[in-house]
Amino acid sequence: MRTYLVVIDDSPESEIALRFAARRAVKTGGNVEILALVPQPEFVQWGGVMAAIEEEARERAEALVMRAAGTLLTESGLKPAITVQEGDGAKVVREMIAANPEIAALVLGAAPSGAPGPLVTHFTGADAGTFSVPVMIIPGSLDIAAIDRLS
Repeated sequence: MRTYLVVIDDSPESEIALRFAARRAVKTGGNVEILALVPQPEFVQWGGVMAAIEEEARERAEALVMRAAGTLLTESGLKPAITVQEGDGAKVVREMIAANPEIAALVLGAAPSGAPGPLVTHFTGADAGTFSVPVMIIPGSLDIAAIDRLS
């Protein structure tokens, strides 16, 4: 089954990317996999504090992905696969795609102004031609009507 991998965070553009991926998945008989990345915290000298920071970041990512999955199920009827992963975002995405041949495209939301975001920058940079699946970059300036019309 064709799967669209969407990396989400708490930005509005990731919500737009998720909506686009869901609409494409419904139209193509596919599915969506939602990936939330847990940022790697800076080193803290005391182990207990470091563990608490890491746990809090993971809990925020899990809550984010559960809200996104609920929205996706409500709006499209799709039950997405969910992954919460810690590590370097680009590396995690590449590993997920390498491990799952069902992933047909990476769907990313670009910020409506300024820098597009680290993953968009990475996957459209010097290594863009070596990636094994298409990268769909959804402009963060699109509204819901435009997403529905384009997908």
